[in-house]
Amino acid sequence: MNNFSSSSPHNQTSEADQKSMANKRYLPLLLLNYAFLFVGSLSSSLLSKYYFNHKGSSRWVSTWVQSAGFPLLVIPILLPYYVFKSTQRKPFTRFTPKILVLSIFIGFMLGLNNLLFSWGNSYLPVSTSSLLLSSQLVFNLILSVFLVKQKITFMNLNCVILLTLSSVLLALESSNDKPHGLTRAKYFVGFFATIGAGLLFALYLPVMEMVYKKVYCYAMVMEMQLVMEVSATVLASVGMAFDGGFEEMKREAGEVFDKGERVYWVTVVLNIVSWQLCFMGTAGMVFLTCSLTGGICMTALLMMNVVGGVVVYGDEFGGVKAVSTVMCAWGFCSYVYGIYVKRKMIKHLDPDSNSNFTDIRPNVALNHDHHHGSSNSIEMTQTMASSSPPNHSGV
Repeated sequence: MNNFSSSSPHNQTSEADQKSMANKRYLPLLLLNYAFLFVGSLSSSLLSKYYFNHKGSSRWVSTWVQSAGFPLLVIPILLPYYVFKSTQRKPFTRFTPKILVLSIFIGFMLGLNNLLFSWGNSYLPVSTSSLLLSSQLVFNLILSVFLVKQKITFMNLNCVILLTLSSVLLALESSNDKPHGLTRAKYFVGFFATIGAGLLFALYLPVMEMVYKKVYCYAMVMEMQLVMEVSATVLASVGMAFDGGFEEMKREAGEVFDKGERVYWVTVVLNIVSWQLCFMGTAGMVFLTCSLTGGICMTALLMMNVVGGVVVYGDEFGGVKAVSTVMCAWGFCSYVYGIYVKRKMIKHLDPDSNSNFTDIRPNVALNHDHHHGSSNSIEMTQTMASSSPPNHSGV
């Protein structure tokens, strides 16, 4: 992708180092995205349960709210340049037609995933849905091996196994939670929709990692995310318009939702905000770390959603849920500790290394000359700029 870098050498150097742990902004940016993912995942789970607990049932509303918060992305895109003056790069600088087309394509894929996720949840028992979605992390690991050459180690394999088993236990705990009037036909629709959602999102994460390898700054990640969310919202809006989704939303607000119309719209708006935080955190984490780390963190947060349900809604917390939560914490903490040990080892072998968490993958060269001058950084950026974009049509 030509002309992928910024216009000035100074800007090239500062923007190219955003993935580097040596950059003073790296850790705050990583923690901020973890916070977005944590708050977004937990709050969207609790708000969705509140929506369904009070007789909300629209699959189209559930789909639409997952991407309709795209205007919020204008904040991290515009404020750094126009308000904080913390970057020299103007928004959408070097945002080429190729990047635009790629973002739209991935956005439609994300919109389809949102639709399948909502349809699966509307038809399946919570236990079955959780069980099927637990396979997402395994799919993510397998696809990451083929698409981004993720190296399978004891650390990540152990984490994937523990998190998957914890999700299975959680599903078995809620095996009696069956929706009223579930027919065989609806069950199979929900089954294949949920499997499709898991596969699509497992594909979405490594595809995004492939794309972000060609992106040199966090601002461009948010710009791409904006285009993706707009595309996903257009897809959902077209579906709602043809299937009467907007009329259903109005009817549900005025006649069905038992907390009243005002509370209904507040719930919808808060759901929109929480889902946007979740997707912002996911995109930032994949950019700053890798797709497998993003998938692991999202799966681990399923346990926090369980705890949130216990605290907010008084859900039962029996022995199986306790064991599942411990296994989840064990798997996630072992993975984080493994990354820490790997980083410490690399720092010991090469004190000048500025690689980030993605050094757990193979074929990552260490830059021994980074601190000996800015020319190497600029050359690195120019090399990245001249690289061709990933061939998403072959994914």
